[in-house]
This record gives sequence, C-alpha cells and structure tokens, in this order.
Amino acid sequence: MNAELKIARRLREDVRPRSAVSGGVGLVGVAGLLAWVVAARLYDWSGPRASLCAVAACGLPMVAWSLLVDKVHRSPANGLDWDSPPRPLADSARLSVVKLTGLWGTWAAIAFLYCMGRWYWQDPYLFSMRIFAAAALPLAVASVPYMLWIDRRLKAPHDGAWHFGNLLLGRPYDRNGVYEHLRCWTIKGFFLAFMLAIVPGNWFGVVAPSAAEISTNVVRLTQWLIVAMFMFDTTFATVGYVFTMKPLDAHIRSANPYAAGWMAALICYPPFVMMGGNGPLNYRYATLGEDGWGHWLDGYPVLLCIWGAILVALTGIYAWATVAFGPRFSNLTHRGILTHGPYAWTKHPAYLSKNLFWWLATLPFLVTTGNIHDSIRNAFVLCAVNGVYYWRARTEERHLMADPAYRDYAAWAAEHAPITRRLARLRAMLPRRPEPVALPAE
Repeated sequence: MNAELKIARRLREDVRPRSAVSGGVGLVGVAGLLAWVVAARLYDWSGPRASLCAVAACGLPMVAWSLLVDKVHRSPANGLDWDSPPRPLADSARLSVVKLTGLWGTWAAIAFLYCMGRWYWQDPYLFSMRIFAAAALPLAVASVPYMLWIDRRLKAPHDGAWHFGNLLLGRPYDRNGVYEHLRCWTIKGFFLAFMLAIVPGNWFGVVAPSAAEISTNVVRLTQWLIVAMFMFDTTFATVGYVFTMKPLDAHIRSANPYAAGWMAALICYPPFVMMGGNGPLNYRYATLGEDGWGHWLDGYPVLLCIWGAILVALTGIYAWATVAFGPRFSNLTHRGILTHGPYAWTKHPAYLSKNLFWWLATLPFLVTTGNIHDSIRNAFVLCAVNGVYYWRARTEERHLMADPAYRDYAAWAAEHAPITRRLARLRAMLPRRPEPVALPAE
C-alpha cells in the first residue's frame, strides 16, 4: 500500500503545472503568418506596409482562437464579470471619464517622451513614429466606446488608469496604483516602438531574396533561415505589445517593480544597448560578426552544414519561446505563467538559446587581427554578456515568484525540466560560501 501511495504521489509531482496560454493559439498565429509570407513572396510584397499586414495576419487568427476556442474572455484572471448584470451606464460613465483622462494623459506623456528622444526621429524608429501619428486619432476615438463598455463589466474598475486620472484631475489617488500604471505604459511605449521599428527589416530579409539567392550555398541558406526565425520572433512580439487587453486575458498582471530588473533589460536595447558599436560589452571586435562561422569554417563542407543546422535550431528555439506566448509576449511584465513548449525544458529557453547562438555564430575568440589579446577580450566580454542575461533571468524570477503559479512551475522545473534539472545539479556541485561562524562571547 505504501508503495502504491508513493507511486501516486510521484505521478502527481510529475504533472506539469497548467500553462496560462494554450499551444493552439501560437500554432494558428504561425499558420497565418506563414500564409502571408507565401503570398508576399509570390507577389513581391516586401515593403513596410506588407510587414504591418504580417502582424495582422499573425495576430488576428490568435485573437479569434483565444475568444472562440480558448474562451479567454471568461477567464477569472481578466477581472470581467459575465454572471452579473452589467453596471448601469450612468454609474460606469463617471468612472470612464476619469479613466479616459488618465489614459489620454498617459498617451500624451509618451508622445512627449518620443519627441524628446532624438533617436526616435531617425531610422529605423521613424517607421514607428509614422504609425503612431496615423493611429493616434482613431485610437482616441475607439477608446471611448471601449472604456464605456469594459467599465460596465469589470469587477474592480478602479485600476491604475483611474488613479492616474484622479491625479491629473486633482482628486485623491493611490500612489502605488499610479506607479504600477506608469510602469506598465512605460514598458509598452518603449518596447512597442522598438518592435515596430525592426519588423520591416526582418520582413524584407525573408520576402525579398529569390529562391536562387537563398540556395546559393549552405551559408546563405542558413542566414535566410535565421532571418526567418527572427521575423517570426519580432512579429509575434509586436502582436504581444499591441494586444494587451483584458478581454483577451492578455493584460499585464504586474510590471517588474525592481530597478535591477529594468537595468538588466534596458541595457540590451537601444538607445541604452551596451553590446553594439563602441559599447563596453561589444564582443565582436575584429570579428566578422554573426556571419563569422561561415568564414572560419569555409573549406569544411560537412562541418559547415552541421554548424549551420545547429545555428538554425538555436534560432528556432529562440523564436519558439516567443511563439509560445501567443498574443502575450512582453518584457518586464507578468501576463500569465507559461509551462508548455520550450518552457517544459527550461525556465529561460530564449536566453539560453540566444547566448549559445552568439558563441557559435560569432566565434569571438577567432579574430582577424591575429592578436591573442583581442581573442581573450572578446571571449571575456561575451561571458559578461552571458552574465547580463543571467542577471535578467534572476530579476524576472524575483518578480514572478510573487505568483504561486510561478512558484509551482519553478518547483516542477527544478525536478523535471531536463535542462533546468541538470543546471540545478551542476549548481549544487559548486562550492558554496561558508556560513559565518559566531565567535564565543568573552
């Protein structure tokens, strides 16, 4: 009997916690995007407007699947009440006016910051600024009926937008509610502008090359496949920042409140990025960049094919880690805990695959100067970059650990996720800092 109880308990422990996102929603997004890529290659739609259509082709099927199949609008996590009669319009309208004040004030503040940042008025950010300028009035108009409707259904309508609206109107407000509201919109304003800016470049790199150009050699085919994986990543990420809505259960539960988390994330993105140009974490000095592998392995066709396949696989895992979010991807936020796809292998598949890719693609210790000091420096700096991503992972976990669902997932991953389990065992083998010994009192 005891043996049967142990087996039953073991089976329960082996069950992976349920993912907040279904596997189907990402698949329909991939299908929609693939269909648009095929059409665009047939008709040579490689321009920036076609890349926006790619975002729609990816996002709209995911919205349909989320509502019709997953029925996320009825999720208890989104705070919408479908069982009680809607709040009277006369009552909710007063709430909505305050919230619209807070929302429009937030948008105005973001627009002001865009105007202050000179980098936003240079390529590639100019594309994002043009889209925002064209969308400003339609969004302002559409926000009125949306706010009037959702405030009739929300169980707790006094959210961050309401507190920020009260602040702007000179009324009493909750400071923590305002801070959380501003954190969420700072994240969305910063990262959406970046994602929209890089979507056209990746789109062009996938659609514009002809089949003859792609199949020139193994290196060229590998480069095209890698760009294709990044196109999937950036398109899905852009969808995630656009569809941050409660009816899709894709709203932000919380934004990372820790300064260390923001610092670790922001130094990986322009204009604060430290890994490119003359940045202190540029590990590409005197290398051939991420195409260096093709140069150094030239003349070894079998090894070249194996190396290219590994790079494509790593980029594929990186893109898969974003696809798994469906319409919920976002940096520095909690929008539901993922446990499926590559997250069943490790808690941080994107960071792990990305950092391995940089080592194998760049080969930073092989330099064109032939100087051993450049080789050592590049390798050391890339180790520092790896450390930055480890830092990001730790700060993200510190944020997410406030949710019992993540604590359950982290406990499961430590025992059952293949990569996380092995890394935990390696960490346990490392020497630990000795505990301080209390000296006897004299």
